[in-house]
Amino acid sequence: MAWNKRNRQLHRLLSIIFTTTVVIAFIGATVGLTETAVWLFYLPLLPLFLLMGTGLYMFVEPYRKRRRANRPNPVGQH
Repeated sequence: MAWNKRNRQLHRLLSIIFTTTVVIAFIGATVGLTETAVWLFYLPLLPLFLLMGTGLYMFVEPYRKRRRANRPNPVGQH
């Protein structure tokens, strides 16, 4: 349960970082920094990649829990 809570908090933090980097990239494009700082548009990719990982984990976790709960208990079987 603690890992699930930490994962959700990390996902929220990453979404804030991602949104901030996208805003920075749009401001840079508006100001005209795109010719000199092309890397500005690659800035949001790292938080986006990490968001994908945490989001996929949160998506799959309920299915894993349900599958684990439906599995027969092998205790007492030989």
